[in-house]
Amino acid sequence: MKMKHLLISSFFLASLLSAAAYSVPKPTGGQATVAKSAPVGGSNRRDFLSNIANAAIVSSSIIAINPNRAALAAEDATAQEDVYFGVGCFWHVQHEFVLAEQKLLGRKENEWTSVTGYAGGLKADKEGRVCYHNFQSIADYGKLGHGEVVGMSIPSSAVGDFAVEYFKLFDEKGERNDPMDTGGEYRSLLGLPGGRNHPMFGQVEAAAGNQGMTLVDGKGNDPDTLGKRLVYVMDSRKFPFYQAEVYHQYHNDFLSPAYGKKYNDLADAAVDDGRIKITQCPDRV
Repeated sequence: MKMKHLLISSFFLASLLSAAAYSVPKPTGGQATVAKSAPVGGSNRRDFLSNIANAAIVSSSIIAINPNRAALAAEDATAQEDVYFGVGCFWHVQHEFVLAEQKLLGRKENEWTSVTGYAGGLKADKEGRVCYHNFQSIADYGKLGHGEVVGMSIPSSAVGDFAVEYFKLFDEKGERNDPMDTGGEYRSLLGLPGGRNHPMFGQVEAAAGNQGMTLVDGKGNDPDTLGKRLVYVMDSRKFPFYQAEVYHQYHNDFLSPAYGKKYNDLADAAVDDGRIKITQCPDRV
């Protein structure tokens, strides 16, 4: 963070004040066109991915959500904080939350912070890794008790609005839209700093109630929520977010028409500007 020191003088006295200042980068291009998704059917994603050979292991360790905070300062009257939401496959959920960032915060594509990842487990491996299922059996997120989530950095005051968007992802029966993928990896969970003690939790609870959903405190390594109309509430300080591999960022999902190459290419742009990090997990890079 760059600091500017402003010297303010008056006729009779002078006082020294410091203020934090951010440099907001200009967008490098037009916004990506992202179509709202419409279910068209699909197949089991786990079966599909089992046919993909993973690449070599690359650098980095546990990765917290990593927005370009300088780019967010213009919208920020309140502090940004890291939260996450999960309901089934994270490919679809990421797409819906970048739409929410556009709609609710007016963010441009180079300011989007929504990234796919893993959370809700009790541990990482001894090297601090949490990875997607892979042929090398390295830090498998399912075996470590994590679920698929999308993490983002948003103003605390916007948590309630983002919760409303989250609960729109459930159908009228309280189910996720990809019930063919089952297991704790696809459970419904959300993470807030402090969990239920978050100052905006009342708004989250109201959004859940409007959809007939029940909020339950997560204990870590929690089971699937399919057929239960419930969402686990996690304290994100105790159950941190681990960024997923680059392969899983800005990815098409099997339940919607393809989002388009321009959307898919945003993964490389986010790697280039540092919003997405290369992990130690098997990946395409």
